[in-house]
Amino acid sequence: MTTTIALITGANKGIGLETARQLAAQGLTVLIGARDEARGEDAARVLREGGADARAVQLDVTDERSVARAAAAIEAEHGHLDVLVNNAGTATISRRRAQPSETSLEDMRAVYEVNVLGLVRVTNAMLPLLRRAPAARIVNVSSEVGSIGSQTSETSPLFAMPASAQYPSSKAAVNMLTAMYAKELKDTPIKVNAANPGFTSTDFNDHRGIRTVEQGAEASVHLATLPDDGPSGILWGHLWTTEGDGDGGYGVLPW
Repeated sequence: MTTTIALITGANKGIGLETARQLAAQGLTVLIGARDEARGEDAARVLREGGADARAVQLDVTDERSVARAAAAIEAEHGHLDVLVNNAGTATISRRRAQPSETSLEDMRAVYEVNVLGLVRVTNAMLPLLRRAPAARIVNVSSEVGSIGSQTSETSPLFAMPASAQYPSSKAAVNMLTAMYAKELKDTPIKVNAANPGFTSTDFNDHRGIRTVEQGAEASVHLATLPDDGPSGILWGHLWTTEGDGDGGYGVLPW
């Protein structure tokens, strides 16, 4: 029986690690993509101790050579790739929130290097391996803050939140890239979608989120395991509302 192989970038902690854990629980072999090789190995070992088939892959999404080495290693060991979860991301390098008019261009370049260019770099390197799978899935971890529809709707909780530039705009770019890759691959078995984890409590936001990492990983896992008649080219995940506890379940978000 052919093993189903999933690569998750930025998977040594947080939502990425939990995504790997949940995919492994469904019988997939998970490759823990991590910039720091030691941290990746530690994460893979923890998953293996829980019964997962997990291996670490050194992968820095901002480094062309690192990405090429990872693709070559996956090809040599597995020959193909069934699932790519582009999970690696950052909100800011400077750790300073600012209005758009006060945005640091240096910080914005650094965020785009990871969130946008890193996604393209990894996806393009892994596409030859994904094309060898019977029906591969690409999941780009996005965010509701990158939804222009949500940001500009007075009925959305995001409308009243302080504005910033680098992270929301980078995720809007991720959404557009998702749509463009889905268009390019529409006549193939490969499905490309963007996942919205929702406001999840992780190191990423100093644990200010309202959702657990288990909940935050659910959207990526769902899209990574879509059936053949599943959608492609959508932003799907947690729906945040202004009503009740803010939990609107799961569904398609506006671009």
